[in-house]
Amino acid sequence: MRDFFVLKLLDRVQWIFKALGADYAVLRRILQVKLTMDGRRTPTIFSGTQEPRLNMEGSPFRVQWLYLLLGLMLIALVAPADNYILTMSLMFSIVMFMITTTLISDFSTVMLDLRDKNILFSKPVDRRTLNMAKSIHILIYLLTLTLTFTGPSLLFSLFRHGALFFFLYAAEIILMDGFILVFTALVYLLILRFFDGEKLKDIINYVQIILSVGVTVGAQLVSRLFNITEFGLNFTPAWWHFALPPVWFGAPFELLVGGAEGRHLTILAVLALAAPVVLFAAYIRLMPLFERSLQKLAEQGASGQGTGRIARRLSEITCRNKVEAMFFRFTWSMMKHEREFKLRVYPTVGLSLVLPFIFIFNQVWSGDLAAIRGSRSFLFIYYSALLMMTAVQMLRYSTSYKGAWIYKVIPLPGTAMVYRGMLKAVVLKLLVPLFTLEAAVFIGLFGSRIIADMAAVLLALLLYSVLCFLLFPRALPFSEKYEAARRKEFTGSAFVQLFVLAGLAGIHYVFTLIPAGIYIYLVILAAANAWIWHRAFLPEDSGSSPLPTLRAGG
Repeated sequence: MRDFFVLKLLDRVQWIFKALGADYAVLRRILQVKLTMDGRRTPTIFSGTQEPRLNMEGSPFRVQWLYLLLGLMLIALVAPADNYILTMSLMFSIVMFMITTTLISDFSTVMLDLRDKNILFSKPVDRRTLNMAKSIHILIYLLTLTLTFTGPSLLFSLFRHGALFFFLYAAEIILMDGFILVFTALVYLLILRFFDGEKLKDIINYVQIILSVGVTVGAQLVSRLFNITEFGLNFTPAWWHFALPPVWFGAPFELLVGGAEGRHLTILAVLALAAPVVLFAAYIRLMPLFERSLQKLAEQGASGQGTGRIARRLSEITCRNKVEAMFFRFTWSMMKHEREFKLRVYPTVGLSLVLPFIFIFNQVWSGDLAAIRGSRSFLFIYYSALLMMTAVQMLRYSTSYKGAWIYKVIPLPGTAMVYRGMLKAVVLKLLVPLFTLEAAVFIGLFGSRIIADMAAVLLALLLYSVLCFLLFPRALPFSEKYEAARRKEFTGSAFVQLFVLAGLAGIHYVFTLIPAGIYIYLVILAAANAWIWHRAFLPEDSGSSPLPTLRAGG
């Protein structure tokens, strides 16, 4: 078994772990096994995009090269020699976004893993040693990614600003990682205290989505903390700054390096140190409770077991035959119960919900509602369709892909109605509710004059959904394992879909310039939808095989 470099570093400070009451020899062996297993796991950022032959070394640490490239852009934020609270707050908002979303999407399985308990608790291993090993494992992961991401700017800061800036920056990176780790763990603990079994697993999925969207919105708020005037950038203190961690970590630079003074900055700087320390102390104290609560994940509940009345009723209304209706209900049910599908798709749903509003956030923030009502910024609602790129792609994958043999057994006349029912299900379950919510908000912002425009957008998005389906290689719903995805199959399609979506928004804009043009556009879109929904799902030729070949293992 490989002797990792990080373990050799821990050997030099093993007295610390012994002083804390851990069995260091056992702790080191557990970490060695965990790090070895990491090398056999595909990280979420690459899952569904790698060749099988590349998955042999699927360690989450293999994304370091990507983080290193992205980290080069942070140099631009570290370079200025003034306005430290602005530049460093923006810098930490970017870093926290990247690290938090990576932790949530890729390493929550480690935080919530029960397998080591089933094996190690039957051996002479005490809970303190096991819990400490898990915490160190996660901290190693966070520090490795964070130092890779911030490494270029950290090294640059040493030569640009000197040793004080460098060591302050390095110390805050460690504090930030501790804050991210314990905050995520404490949120999970809060959920674990109130829910059981399958319901808990679903809620954790939604918590991951909410955290991802929350970090995205928070990153936008950070850039609004500063007033741009003709004299430059000014920081205007406000009470709600205390709720934004990136500002905490930006304040010490303004105090210690920039030489600024003020009670507001002092409190923010104290929070940068105190909040991670207090939360980490609470995490250590609550860790036994957290570990006991994790046992609820092993409980089997009735979560997600519904009557299916909505799906059945919608299938009766929207589907033209029994096969289409059957696969409409099947896809609807799988989207509801397939946890991996929800983990991969629902964050995109959340981002699609907030993206259209982020683009008009400047005008809303400035309070210029009159300018909003008279503009065509409502066309940003087209961004809500970005979820279809991910949803349609992920419809082919499942953790229960081995059940795809049923497609070869049941007497299907062809796949046209299978695909049609599948696509209708994802449109009605994900796209239409999201669009309806956003359209209601946009009508409230822009007034009733855009009702016809919203109807046109809906028809355009229905058209776009079919185009997304046509641009991806066809595969029966939930018939392949997630690791079977290929980046080479989807990257080009994704770019084409982005251009198509932008094209639909551009065409809509052109018709708004024509008197009564939106009504002409409505007629064109209605005709286009009728044509493409018919042509895209024509029955297969009788001489061709009605079912695509199911690949081995997917």
